[in-house]
Amino acid sequence: LLKLGGYGLIRIFPLLGSNPTNLTLPITVLALWGILMTSSICLRQTDLKALIAYSSVSHMGLVTAAILSQTPWGLSGAMTLMVAHGITSSALFALANTNYERAHTRTLLLLRGLQIALPLMSAWWLMVTLANMAMPPSINLIGELLIITTMFNWSPLTITLTGIGTLITASYSLYMYLMTQRGALSTQFHFIFPTHTREHLLLILHLLPLGLFILKPALISGLYT
Repeated sequence: LLKLGGYGLIRIFPLLGSNPTNLTLPITVLALWGILMTSSICLRQTDLKALIAYSSVSHMGLVTAAILSQTPWGLSGAMTLMVAHGITSSALFALANTNYERAHTRTLLLLRGLQIALPLMSAWWLMVTLANMAMPPSINLIGELLIITTMFNWSPLTITLTGIGTLITASYSLYMYLMTQRGALSTQFHFIFPTHTREHLLLILHLLPLGLFILKPALISGLYT
């Protein structure tokens, strides 16, 4: 639904006129400030699904600011990040559900140490978390770089907000991974069901397109050479 809102902005914004500065300036500032606010909320979350949801909102702050810039790089970065994060956050929700099916809780403190019990699922967690924090060579990084460059061209001061936002994103992504996978296994787990083939297939179907887009990002960015 967040990505659908971004698509709506892309389609409707050109109808508002050639350069409605009075409209774009306050919304862009709020979008950039919103990145810091929602990222900071993620650092204090104890609920796994709420953390992933706020993470999506944080990324959409970047997308909104990029769309309002109305530049080719901004729109390409917005499209790239919407597709990339759409796949990544969907994979994170799928992983959160695999944990919930076994632990029947979403509290991070009670989900610790699952790497010991489900090592292959921990590998999926690592790959998806790295994509969420825009590690190279993921298309998440391409989208974020395009947007950060666009914002810097619009106003050099924005590098402070986008830079801090990127650091906080990396922090809460690592926090989420370490809290769910590392440490001693919680004593509430008397018996954990092993992972199913359907769960691994689901995650392959998420990460496969994410990996293939790395080979040709122009398919979603629209920046053809």
